[in-house]
Amino acid sequence: MRVDSVPEATLRRLPSYYHYLLRLREKGQELISAAQIGVALGVHHTQVRKDLAVTGSQGRPKVGHRVDDLIASIEEFLNWNNVSDAFLVGAGHMGTALLGYEGFERAGVRIVAAFDASPRRAGKKIQGVSVLPVEKFPDLARRMHVVIGILTVPAEDAQGVAEMMVASGIQAIWNFAPIVLELPETVIVEDVALYSSLGVLSRRLAVRRKSAAARDSVRAGP
Repeated sequence: MRVDSVPEATLRRLPSYYHYLLRLREKGQELISAAQIGVALGVHHTQVRKDLAVTGSQGRPKVGHRVDDLIASIEEFLNWNNVSDAFLVGAGHMGTALLGYEGFERAGVRIVAAFDASPRRAGKKIQGVSVLPVEKFPDLARRMHVVIGILTVPAEDAQGVAEMMVASGIQAIWNFAPIVLELPETVIVEDVALYSSLGVLSRRLAVRRKSAAARDSVRAGP
């Protein structure tokens, strides 16, 4: 099954299954059922079965899936067993944090160079990755055939940098800037909505506090 014919919700759940399976493998567990995954991750077992089916993994009735086989199937389906090089633009706090994260290669991405408009940052190394002047991005992207760009610049700079990436041959952009990019439909853009996620977190916390305050008021009485 082609990835682009799979519901986006399924694509977003598969990594959760994958990391859960890795933890089970570390504990020595060899077999797993869709029901067990569902209980652990809060997903209905029928949905888990549908999600796993798109990877081509076939479980056995009353036995389930072999953990190793299921991990391999998810890796192959998500193309995580083929590591692609990526360029990062914006070596500030967010960019530095991403450069220090060791888990990207397991997810099929290797950040091989970073770029920044600030002369203060260009020329340095962060977590072993060279930070270069942003002007060098187009030539290096074409020469190295890099197609993945990671955008960690301020919102006011994001559109211009994204257009530069696309003009340099970048086909997919992982966007951490809090802005909706206007790019050709042929470019894959995945927005990391940090502010939206924090908004949900803050709202849920506020509701919980109000509920707790209401309960305390009732208990206290007149």
